[in-house]
Amino acid sequence: MPLTIATGYDWLSCHHAGREVLRSTPAAPAIFVAKGQPIVTMVRGNFDITDTPQERTALAFAQMDGESALLSAAPGAPPMLRLSAAGDSLRIETLQPGFDRVWINLVAQPGEHVWGGGEQMSYLDLSGRRFPIWTSEPGVGRDKSTELTRLMDAQGMAGGDYWWTNYPQPTFLTSSLIACHLDSSAYSVLDFSDPARHRIEVWEGAFSLEFFADDTIAGLVGQLSTRFGRQPPLPDWAIGGAIVGLKHGEASFTRLERILEAGAQVSGLWCEDWIGIRQTTFGRRLFWDWSWNPARYPALPDRIAELAAKGIRFLGYVNPYLADDGAQYQEALSAGYLALRQDSDAPYLVDFGEFDCGVVDFTNPAALDWFAERVIGREMLDFGLSGWMADFGEYLPVDLRLHDGSDPMLMHNRWPVLWAECNAKAIASRGKTGDAMFFMRAGFSGVQAHCPLLWAGDQSVDFTRHDGIGTVLTAALSAGLVGNACSHSDVGGYTSLHGNVRTADLLMRWCELGAFSPVMRSHEGNRPDDNLQIDSSDAILAQFAAMSKVHAILAPYVRHLSDEAVATGLPVQRPLFLHYFEEPLFAVQDQYLYGADMLVAPIVQAKVTGRSVILPGEQPWRHLWSGKDFAPGTHFVDSPYGQPPVFYRPESRFAPLFATLETVQ
Repeated sequence: MPLTIATGYDWLSCHHAGREVLRSTPAAPAIFVAKGQPIVTMVRGNFDITDTPQERTALAFAQMDGESALLSAAPGAPPMLRLSAAGDSLRIETLQPGFDRVWINLVAQPGEHVWGGGEQMSYLDLSGRRFPIWTSEPGVGRDKSTELTRLMDAQGMAGGDYWWTNYPQPTFLTSSLIACHLDSSAYSVLDFSDPARHRIEVWEGAFSLEFFADDTIAGLVGQLSTRFGRQPPLPDWAIGGAIVGLKHGEASFTRLERILEAGAQVSGLWCEDWIGIRQTTFGRRLFWDWSWNPARYPALPDRIAELAAKGIRFLGYVNPYLADDGAQYQEALSAGYLALRQDSDAPYLVDFGEFDCGVVDFTNPAALDWFAERVIGREMLDFGLSGWMADFGEYLPVDLRLHDGSDPMLMHNRWPVLWAECNAKAIASRGKTGDAMFFMRAGFSGVQAHCPLLWAGDQSVDFTRHDGIGTVLTAALSAGLVGNACSHSDVGGYTSLHGNVRTADLLMRWCELGAFSPVMRSHEGNRPDDNLQIDSSDAILAQFAAMSKVHAILAPYVRHLSDEAVATGLPVQRPLFLHYFEEPLFAVQDQYLYGADMLVAPIVQAKVTGRSVILPGEQPWRHLWSGKDFAPGTHFVDSPYGQPPVFYRPESRFAPLFATLETVQ
């Protein structure tokens, strides 16, 4: 049933699919409006955003005006907001000048659980908390009780908090089997801190709320995937072995040979430093001019051909900004493709930490086409790259001037989607959709239709609750519920600051997690010389090699899951409640279903040799490594290195494939 609006003498009600989603009375008004003037401070992708709303007004009275409802502050007062129903959407428009802040309280059911919010790192179940929706750096530490977060807050507001994320999305699902999406790119807040209501705050005067309902949570996830667009399929090569990340210049190829000699199954070599490096106090950074750097990789075309002969693809790195000391910056400047300052026609420069960059203005179609063809098409795809990290997208400032005249406050969240569209357009122009692959950390509503693979961003190289290895599970599960079928992470983590470095324990466990992810890719991190790498010791290398074999053996199953995602929208990594809809499972975020037939409970705590695992349902699960069957329930499972807790359905048609993994050491 479509959404309906009805009013009475002292009430307003909206229903969708037979359920009341909004109710307002003079005693409990559901909608408020105000005037706002945001104050936004950005330091290298970290944002501080404040507002002091003026003339906040409760709209407690409503009357029908044709098919719409007009809301006012008092009987007989001028209407201040219009509600209109169109299909499954509720259109909201303020009617008085300057009122560009809206709060809407939706009906919440007693004990209702809530998920979504884009790619959340700290909490899968959003109940009881509020989540600002603004793409940004995720922060380092993300826990105000820790010294690392305190130090990073003191250095450029970079510590973060539980809601900070590269990929927010104003979409949520509830255990009542309804979902709501805010169709606006404005700064917004999903507020679930009051169990009596779900509040949406929007910094825009005209927008829509879209509602979805289904009989199952899987059906609801499929509907959302259809709404935002299905991800392109993963290439066979990307799931058929590990992608080894090395940034050691020409020496990377020598190191790769040792990794191969150790028996690792390698499908790709990822050298993000293919464009050269720039040393900063943060660590070894890249030179942001997107073309081959012969000084760093003297014979790269020949090397790419040699790798191809071994069935190994070559991957690189790109982002949508241009260093002002690079050749492509000058080319974009001459063509008028850069965003400008508000006070002059000079290009706007963004401080990325000891170097400045211009912003390629993707609101100019010619600029987007130029980047897709001139940079990604010619310098990367035609050169021989099969994939790349499409980094950043979160840094659009709000005080620049864009080609199309749009408000940067409204364009900021949309920027990652335009960036994804640019990458996908370049790949399509070469007929390589489904063969070439890029992966992104930044996102917003609609990125799903363009980006085939997320990565969870720049986790700290540790086991910490809000910024360590465990957060990549929450990231994959939350993003998967709103239409992102495939996610992965940096094996080993990335951020190493203030003496925080990798342990062998962390690296060994992250290898295991990578093996049971759609794509297994290692990363040397921001301080590679200070940290252990996958080839730092024979033991670590043996673990990486063994886990890469596991990943390669599972390729037919992952192919099935990727194809299933294209057909149905179901993610590859799934919360337990997606197939076992039981309240005790609603907040479980440290284990996941790998498709419907496998259950993975990675080790995400330091120095442990086992953990408790929940086996849901009514049928037994088979332990992957021993072949022993376990009854449903909670079990403590021993987990030596190389044998993370993994179970599968004995009746699965992939059971013979899974059984072969017992012999992998």
